Order: sequence, then structure tokens, then C-alpha cells
Amino acid sequence: MHQRKGKKILIYLFVLIFLGSINNTALTKIKFENIKNITISGLNEDENLNLLNDIQDLNIKNIFIVNKNQISNIINSNSLVEKYEIIKKYPNSLDIKIIKTKFLAKIRINEKIFLVGSNGKLSDTKFSNKELPYIFGKPKIDEFIKFTDIIHQSKFSLNEIENIYFFPSKRWDLELKNKITLKLSKNLTQFSLDEVFEILNDNNFNDIKVVDARVKNQIILND
Repeated sequence: MHQRKGKKILIYLFVLIFLGSINNTALTKIKFENIKNITISGLNEDENLNLLNDIQDLNIKNIFIVNKNQISNIINSNSLVEKYEIIKKYPNSLDIKIIKTKFLAKIRINEKIFLVGSNGKLSDTKFSNKELPYIFGKPKIDEFIKFTDIIHQSKFSLNEIENIYFFPSKRWDLELKNKITLKLSKNLTQFSLDEVFEILNDNNFNDIKVVDARVKNQIILND
């Protein structure tokens, strides 16, 4: 990163020295080479192409007057993008590297089903045919992201979950693919979720159908 910044500084210094060494008449005749190549990587072929077309609509002339904010606005409006980096390659190329969001679940909003990404954005279901848990209820997306962060930190995996239920009290239930239901506390922590995991993996509790962990420091098992 420091090396790249150093290269940029050297290039800018070169341009300033170059411009300062010529007269105004010559300055008006200078034409920097137009951007000839913009590459985007990280999405699939069609998704990369769609994003490229949106960026090309900006009609960027040359690399010295690239407005990164304009490009960033277009990239940030794309629900598939988790993170990205815009790299200028002098004299006439841009390289945009994308990290694609991970789809966590499906949710129905206003009678339409969406994919919920780890970036907190909603995408059309056409972007993935992967089997994902279904969210019932009306959580805010940032509430759901915080909830899944706890799951990722625990010994559980989203791959084990069939359905996710959200209640107005801000509490969650999980229905696992093995048909066991977990009733979780509003104040869920990684530690409490790991306790539930250990119980479910104890051979002494093979017939458990419901694990109620809503009360602090108390777990109730029902078969």
C-alpha cells in the first residue's frame, strides 16, 4: 500500500514539473491519453459486465481526472458488492477488484422474496439458487446481521438452520434442519449459544425436540 502511494506521488510530481516547464501555449495543446481499459473482477461474468457498463456511462476521459466518488457511488449501489478497491494503472487503465457479498438467508418483504447479504443489502433471488434459511417476522436487516454475527462466532453454522423466527420482543427462534427448535434469549451471546450446541451434541439427549434458553443461566429441554 505504501509502495503504491509512493508511485502516485512520483507521478503527480512528474506531471507538475512537466507542466511547470512549458509555456501556456503548449499547455493548451496537451492531451492526456484517454482511459482504454477498465477491468472488474470478483463477480461472475454477467455481473462484472453490468457493473462495467454502469461505470463506462460516466464517460471518464483520462486517469488524471477520475472521480473516484462517482465510481464508488455506482459500486456501492450494487447489492452484490461487499468490499472493493479501485486501482489506477497509469497511463490509461483502471482495475476494480470486488469481494462479493455472502448470502445469508431469504426474507419476504412486501410480498416479494429477497436474498439478505452479509453487506446488509437485499438482492433479487435470481442471484443465487443456494439453499438458505428463511426468515419469518419483520426484523431490521442490521438486527439480523448482528444476530448472524453471533452465530458465526459460535459453534453453530447457518448451514444447520432451516428457518429463523423473529419476534416483536427482539427475540429469535431457530428451527434446525434436524427439526429441533431452539428458543433463544433476547440477550443472546456466543457463550449461551455454545452451551446449547454442547447439549445437542451430548448423546444423553438424543430425543430432544425443543431447547428453551430464553431464561438466563437456565436451559429447559423438551422431547
